[in-house]
Amino acid sequence: MLKLRQAQKLGFMLACVLALTACQDQDPVPKPATPTGPIISEALTWAEVPGWNLDQAQEAWPALLSNCGAMAKKEVSWEAICQAAYSHPVTDSASARAFFEQFFTPYQLFGENLKPEGLLTGYYEPLLQGSFEPSDRFQYPIYRPPQDMLTIELAELFPELKDKRVRGRLVEGNRVIAYYDRATIDGPTQPLAGQEIVWVDNKEDLFFLHIQGSGRVQLPDGKVIGVAYANQNGLPYVAIGKRLQEWGKLQAGTINMFSIKQWIREHPDEADKLLNENPSYVFFSLRDNLDQGPVGSLGVPLTAGRSLAVDRKMISLGSLMWVDTTYPDTQQPLQRLMFAQDTGGAIKGELRGDFFFGTGQQAETWAGHMKQKMRLYLLKPKPLAPTPTPK
Repeated sequence: MLKLRQAQKLGFMLACVLALTACQDQDPVPKPATPTGPIISEALTWAEVPGWNLDQAQEAWPALLSNCGAMAKKEVSWEAICQAAYSHPVTDSASARAFFEQFFTPYQLFGENLKPEGLLTGYYEPLLQGSFEPSDRFQYPIYRPPQDMLTIELAELFPELKDKRVRGRLVEGNRVIAYYDRATIDGPTQPLAGQEIVWVDNKEDLFFLHIQGSGRVQLPDGKVIGVAYANQNGLPYVAIGKRLQEWGKLQAGTINMFSIKQWIREHPDEADKLLNENPSYVFFSLRDNLDQGPVGSLGVPLTAGRSLAVDRKMISLGSLMWVDTTYPDTQQPLQRLMFAQDTGGAIKGELRGDFFFGTGQQAETWAGHMKQKMRLYLLKPKPLAPTPTPK
């Protein structure tokens, strides 16, 4: 067993890896920067929430009930909201709006220097073609979490690093080093051979499955199975679209999932170099229940069109949000209630969101093109009424 001082030193070294900084071998406890979070306005009236009366708010009810599966256990205010939601289900938009108006108060969120607009992207559940057996066609593996990957919880040594985890592997001399990057995992040495759960037939589709975090795979007999995010190698996410722009291959304003895929198809000799620019690698597990959406970071199934991925350092998971934006490449308003139920490696910042569109061709099209300005509102639960004191 490591002595306390050795454990502290190991924890510090791992914190350095986590922060991706060059740290000297010294003893002081690291003190990561504390994010400030978004600036919150004074309470608004519902008339000041843009588009509030236009949303089909009853369509958010399944997402609300899903949210209650996690939040009713965590917060007393949500427990009361969820009891009311279970007891009095709504069937029309007017009664749904009345419910939310009764239990929540809206506030607008601002970024640094009172910046009112942030960025909204989209994600979805892609459908890939695959097989449980490799072949000349199906040669690209989807891996389960590796058996040799260590996950170190830093909070036991440093409480200020709560929710911080480091992934690594043990090598000769009992040294812990960073886990394999994408280039190594997909390279000729195949360090994860034997830990495949299914093989697919398209390299770039597999890469974007890692970005989406969950998906579906159709087998040769027509059966469709689900694959869900299970873990990640601990290395930082790098946007390959940004790399293509830096290399002068694609112009700003033209970069989206479809233009990146097209570039990869047209430049097969450079595909691996581009994909390996993103060292982050996602591992999956099989998901049986395809009637529900994939499970997000909150631990509840996502609801198409009502679940939002956020930066959990800035916005608490489970929060009720109002999104004011437009559909991709249009001026058509997209204004609706959404629940912060997921996170993502690229979703960082006070006013940053990722809209879950669900599955299917339309979801793919919207998610692939979604890169819109948005205004974001937080709907806070109202304080509970004080319990009368018995006389």
